[in-house]
Amino acid sequence: MVAPTVTACLPGAGSGAEWRGLAGIGGAGDLWHDFVMFRPLTLAIGLRYTRAKRRNHFISFISVVSIIGLALGVMALITVLSVMNGFERELRERILGMASHATIQGVNGGLQDWERLQREAPGLDDRVVAAAPYVQGEAMFSARGNISGAIVRGVQPEAEERVARIGEHMLHGGELGSLEAGGYRVVLGRELAAELRVRVGDSIILMAPQASVSPAGVMPRMRRFEVSGLFEVGMYEYDRGTAFIHLEDARAVFQTGEQVTGLRLRLTDMMQAGVVARDVAAQLDGLFRVSDWTRQHANLFRAIQMEKMVMFIILSLIVAVAAFNIVSTLIMLVTDKQGDIAILRTLGLSPGGIMIIFMVQGVVIGTIGILIGTLAGVALATHIDVVVPFIERVSGVEFLSADVYYISDLPSELKLSDVFRVGILGFLLTVVATLFPAWRAARTQPAEALRYD
Repeated sequence: MVAPTVTACLPGAGSGAEWRGLAGIGGAGDLWHDFVMFRPLTLAIGLRYTRAKRRNHFISFISVVSIIGLALGVMALITVLSVMNGFERELRERILGMASHATIQGVNGGLQDWERLQREAPGLDDRVVAAAPYVQGEAMFSARGNISGAIVRGVQPEAEERVARIGEHMLHGGELGSLEAGGYRVVLGRELAAELRVRVGDSIILMAPQASVSPAGVMPRMRRFEVSGLFEVGMYEYDRGTAFIHLEDARAVFQTGEQVTGLRLRLTDMMQAGVVARDVAAQLDGLFRVSDWTRQHANLFRAIQMEKMVMFIILSLIVAVAAFNIVSTLIMLVTDKQGDIAILRTLGLSPGGIMIIFMVQGVVIGTIGILIGTLAGVALATHIDVVVPFIERVSGVEFLSADVYYISDLPSELKLSDVFRVGILGFLLTVVATLFPAWRAARTQPAEALRYD
């Protein structure tokens, strides 16, 4: 009479004594409380198995190893993605310290009526903050027997400060305001000045590719300039190959007449630079060639995105290996609980219910590891500027030497999208890892399992 009574109470809510009798089958204590708190029954049994004291301590050890492995993998993945985001942000800011968000140029190489366009551009779209004209050309600099080529950019100092942040990177000589029309002064990048071996106050010769006809024949245009300042952006491309002169001096040297090379725009949202620049150009009278900072440095940022994707895939394999440690834990647990599985099947629990019991255990183990790893990864990513210097002081090793790398501090930018993506990936791998052991448990034949009990 006992068996029918217990079977009848499985789908419903029998007496407390009957449920305590069923709980005693697996040696897991009082299941009535668990059933009330965690419905359905399979979820209650799975959670009970998870926190019950196991006779086989090796299974518990493997479970702890799985949790630690998952936590380390998730922490490493979140930290590395944050560091990659930090490097991308740092490069973007350094590039935009010299480059504008967008540029508008004439289709024939020169921009006519640029003063009117400079006044009208900010008023055409509220996303445009400022516009500044520039003249750009290639030239050779000569000083004390040293010769070096560079990109020379003629600017209006007051307008240029509104579209770029070059003033924030000045080392010596003050602001770009030291450039005056007709003063023939030049601001050099730090590496370019070192190559020419000049300092603030020295004179250098600028040789433009445009030729001048003289009694001695055709000669390159040369003009003496005074070094009025040095800047250091932190990117060799700019510090070694860029020089600034006043816009009027550049027009005289490169013989552009009333034209300028183009207009540089500063926008409220640099991520929409391409769209905004095209919208502004479409509203201006005439035909223009539009470019933005993402197009000018497309290869660099494409390489960074590719590197982030590759790092995500590689570190995801670490998370996958840790997640699949759960397989060995559950297989040993299934073997240890053969008798319990057989009795539950005899009492009427379906194979699907058996699968859910062991899937619950695997998911609980994985979820604990993912939560620990996420918290540790977020903490490490947000405090990496403190952790890395501490490791450097303790180990005596400098990871990013300022003599070799322009970015000597390890940057980090934590994004919630990356945290959610890593967490979801870890959870899905955990669920997949529980399927095979749970399927094996569901295939247990009660007669075979109870033969020797």
